[in-house]
Amino acid sequence: MSNCKTIAVCNQKGGVGKTTTTVNLGVGLAMQGKKVLLIDADPQGDLTTCLGWRDSDSLSVTLTEKLQAIISEQEQNPFDGILQHKEKVDLVPSNLSLSSLEMTLVTAMSRESVLKNYLSLVKDKYDYVLIDCMPSLGMITFNALTAADSVIIPVQAQYLPAKGMTQLLGTIAKVRKHTNADLKIDGILLTLVDGRTNLAKSTVEALRENFGSHIRIYRSMIPAAVKAAEVSSKGTSIYAYEPNSPVSKAYAGFTKEVLADGRQKERLHAAHEHAR
Repeated sequence: MSNCKTIAVCNQKGGVGKTTTTVNLGVGLAMQGKKVLLIDADPQGDLTTCLGWRDSDSLSVTLTEKLQAIISEQEQNPFDGILQHKEKVDLVPSNLSLSSLEMTLVTAMSRESVLKNYLSLVKDKYDYVLIDCMPSLGMITFNALTAADSVIIPVQAQYLPAKGMTQLLGTIAKVRKHTNADLKIDGILLTLVDGRTNLAKSTVEALRENFGSHIRIYRSMIPAAVKAAEVSSKGTSIYAYEPNSPVSKAYAGFTKEVLADGRQKERLHAAHEHAR
């Protein structure tokens, strides 16, 4: 059994910092000595661009080709086309061809499990796989949730996302019922937090009130900052671009919380094995 943990970074609302979170959590884990694979599961290819591959349309092997090979049961080298970033994370890139694959998936056999089947070929080499989901709850996102062990939900602290959250939780419940009974929610990460405003404070309070009893809200909160927005055009993480910034420190704290979850899971697994 693989010890790799697969996490879907998911929220069907755009602009909440999903891609930024995937990059900085991934690089943060790599800085702690973990082997990390990032999956760009969004046809917009923001994660691919963010890591410095500007012309994603010219990439000959992307997530589309990986999933296409699984659907048509072609022989493939599953590691072919995985890109290596200088900050020690690997990437399965994406581009617009992924949107046409969404249509193909509708009629495919075991259509919800195509990404899971691909990951089963590569995950033994990694400690963590992070999937950057697209801002919609279509077939590709369903695949990401079926392939994942858990979900991290970035939520923008500027407004109360109650309606969107309810929708997302409904989708997660559906995935649990049909394709992935063990899917867990690791927690909600507050992003773009402007600590000076009452709005951010009231959003946090409302989230705790509505969801805090059954979903953990991470202690780390990611502040809103111009530098964090700039970094997406630099092809690096916030750690490389501005290592002493509040955003960098917040993501480092968040990475530690995610690692602590992993250690706790390992301890529980070991105790369970011991008890058998």
